[in-house]
Amino acid sequence: MIPFHNEEACAKKLIDECLAALELIPKVRAEIIAIDDGSQDSTLEILKAASRADARIEVIHFPHNRGQAPALYYGLKHASGEIVVTLDGDGQNNPADIPALLARLKETDADLVSGVRANRQDSRLRKFLSRFANRVRGSILNDGVTDSGCALKAFRRSVIHSLIPIRTLYSFIPALAKAGGHVVTECPVDHRSRDGGISHYGLGPFLWRPALDMIGVWWFTRRSFTTRNLR
Repeated sequence: MIPFHNEEACAKKLIDECLAALELIPKVRAEIIAIDDGSQDSTLEILKAASRADARIEVIHFPHNRGQAPALYYGLKHASGEIVVTLDGDGQNNPADIPALLARLKETDADLVSGVRANRQDSRLRKFLSRFANRVRGSILNDGVTDSGCALKAFRRSVIHSLIPIRTLYSFIPALAKAGGHVVTECPVDHRSRDGGISHYGLGPFLWRPALDMIGVWWFTRRSFTTRNLR
């Protein structure tokens, strides 16, 4: 499951890497759902060409940009597989890590495996803010993960039913999954610099959107926890 927005510089390479990763997972029937979120460059054409070349690739197109989280949420509701893997469309996640996430999911009997980015290829400011946000989020939500913002995650289909449509969904999938009674664990993954294009994460939204969503998730998970204990 990959949301794309103006990623013509890395879309083809990323799709090719995903196909190569699938070859490392024998006897598994899989599909790649590529979501074009209102791109204004040639991203959609690249994805359509890939889909014509390989039937395992399905393209979902939004005429207008809805944002990463709405695109992801729609794609998750559209997915039919028993296990879903998510990654970002900017190429910084390495699809070669997918087999390790699936192995971790199987060997631990977990419901969700969240990637932990090793040797992050981000600016010092972004890494500092991410560490700070992870500590604050972890202390408030107690989701049990150290890098919830990592887009590379593998989880069972049942986890999707625990998710809610919020603007920074990637960061709160573990907390929502845990509140839904699912087992969450982690796995170290690679993190790469961009091959091209520009980041779509501004500093303002990077700070205030997660803060607002965290308040909502905190309320939601407390309510879910209380309801579960009343049964």
